[in-house]
Amino acid sequence: MTDAPRAATWQGSVALVLGSSTGGVGQHVASLARGLLAAGCRVLVVGPAATDEHFGFAAAGAQFAAVEIPASPGPQDSGAVRAMRRALNGREIDVLHAHGLRAAFVASLTRPAVPLVVTWHNAVLARGLRGQASALVERIVARAATLTLGASQDLVDRAVSVGARKARLSAVAAPALPAPRRSRAAVRAEFRITPDTPLILSVGRLHPQKRYDLLIEAAARWRELTPPPMVVVAGSGPSYMQLAQRASELRAKLYLLGHRADVPDLLAGADLALITSDWEARQLFAQEALHAGVPLISTAVGGLPGLVGDAAVLIPPGSVDALDTAVRAMLADPARRAEYAARGPRQAASWPTEQDTVADVLAAYASVTTTARAGQG
Repeated sequence: MTDAPRAATWQGSVALVLGSSTGGVGQHVASLARGLLAAGCRVLVVGPAATDEHFGFAAAGAQFAAVEIPASPGPQDSGAVRAMRRALNGREIDVLHAHGLRAAFVASLTRPAVPLVVTWHNAVLARGLRGQASALVERIVARAATLTLGASQDLVDRAVSVGARKARLSAVAAPALPAPRRSRAAVRAEFRITPDTPLILSVGRLHPQKRYDLLIEAAARWRELTPPPMVVVAGSGPSYMQLAQRASELRAKLYLLGHRADVPDLLAGADLALITSDWEARQLFAQEALHAGVPLISTAVGGLPGLVGDAAVLIPPGSVDALDTAVRAMLADPARRAEYAARGPRQAASWPTEQDTVADVLAAYASVTTTARAGQG
């Protein structure tokens, strides 16, 4: 995947740009920043102030410039563009690397004089006027980028279809999870459940794409099981109130935990991990669950089938019946759970590491800067 000799010698200056994030994109940028600093690069991170508070870019040794990039396109983008130009002004930057369409759109409007690398992390799922606006953003970003990197092959294909000059796959590795600090018994004691009560875990942003509405419907059905499992969802987001109200209406045994910094502990206490999304690339929680040896049931969408292989039970998206059936079958068969728990770490061992991801990105930087210098010559 990488050009190792060139990647090893590239030690330039890069500006990493991201929009609002509390999850996967921010974790990836933080991992990348640490790896680039360790490789001898100079790193500036540009993004909302909250991202530095959440992911600790400056604490890791990177420079940080606060630029509030709005979640949706609009007139406010002009202010973000001006702020980004101020953040970049006077700095010697060799590569501008934007993560996600919103950050890339604002970065492209600054008309950078250096190569623009864009990593596509998510597909556009919106429809109607919002979908049309997002499709326009896709085209602008694809055509502005010197190089487009996709976290899954369907994103690469989409970028090419809307005009990307050069695009390729670049796997996003999950940052290594620390060891759990609490025992399984201690985690389960937090939720006041008996030793024989199954604990089902999902981790992700509370957003319609994640389809936690389906999980709530299924959890309401599981009240009839003996003992009924407890379902917990770790994450924050705009759908919190709607989901909480729906869980209450259906009397589902499901609890929204908000943002949690102890995912390793939660995994240590869990019997089953669930992903119900309409789309994902290389979702970090899928990687975390398999690394931890927690049996995983996931929708077969985006890059997930290629990521998990035969180490997870795959179900069609949007089907509460498929989710219900898969969970019941897994809970009823301890031997099957043990088999999938063993498959997870074996599958995880085949994935690129954080170091591989950094090496791949360094090779990308070497490629675009070499091309830029050749063009100037």
